[in-house]
Amino acid sequence: MILARRPRSPTLAPLVEFLWAYEGQPPHRLERVLPSGRMQLLVNLHEDAFRDYRLDGRLVHTTRGIALQGAHAAPRVVDTICQRSICGVSFAPASASPFLGMPASELTGKVVDLYELWGRDGTILRERLLQAPTSAARLDVLEAELLARGRSSKPRDEAVAAACSLLTGGASVRAVGVRLGLSPRRLIERFQAHVGVKPKLFARIARFQRVLESDWGEADWATLADEHGFSDQAHLVREFRAFSGATPTTYRPRSDADRNHVPLDERQFPSRRAGPPPGTLRQCGQTEP
Repeated sequence: MILARRPRSPTLAPLVEFLWAYEGQPPHRLERVLPSGRMQLLVNLHEDAFRDYRLDGRLVHTTRGIALQGAHAAPRVVDTICQRSICGVSFAPASASPFLGMPASELTGKVVDLYELWGRDGTILRERLLQAPTSAARLDVLEAELLARGRSSKPRDEAVAAACSLLTGGASVRAVGVRLGLSPRRLIERFQAHVGVKPKLFARIARFQRVLESDWGEADWATLADEHGFSDQAHLVREFRAFSGATPTTYRPRSDADRNHVPLDERQFPSRRAGPPPGTLRQCGQTEP
């Protein structure tokens, strides 16, 4: 079951797209999470850990169960069985920076223990969320924490936030720079500091997301490529594979409502068929070497 809502606070409304909580037992062990250009605060309430894997099933990285996910440019493979109870915050583009205390570029492609950013406050927040009696109460705790931290933080860069909105709508990077009066170099510097990726990469991810959100079940791919600004059908397929790890015809999301989550079949991993070597998939609760 997924519960999601917009923040009630007018202060947080421009910064947070939604707060969410998930409770359930997914039928698959692993899934691919596709890039969106956003950053997220993630809290695993089932186990005090997050694990990321390569596509061959080999463990890449482990952190504790409350973390900040930076913007990423390629799919992440995550362990869903160990995340049967999880909640989080999805920040609007360029809007997590008031809560970071460091440039967003330092978190790009990473999932970072919140202790490194907030110190003991991160650990305390997870404990408070564990004590909350319902999913709705957990979202209230998350919003209250963000509101308290936001009052003492620097505001977001409104020009970069506007740039993200324009690029998401399909504007070119050059047109955005001209409209905001920023040189290409200055736009890149500010974009990386507050979003974590360069504007051209963000624009590519935004275009990929527009394809995902479109009704393309019976699409003519050449027409779809033209509608979304790709040079041709082959260009669309290359970009789709780069950001999803699949071709448009083999892509199978978890559901129409979760198009950025793609279940994976463990049988495709050689390491699983041959027996798990050190550092491969682990059972929930199993410690790392």
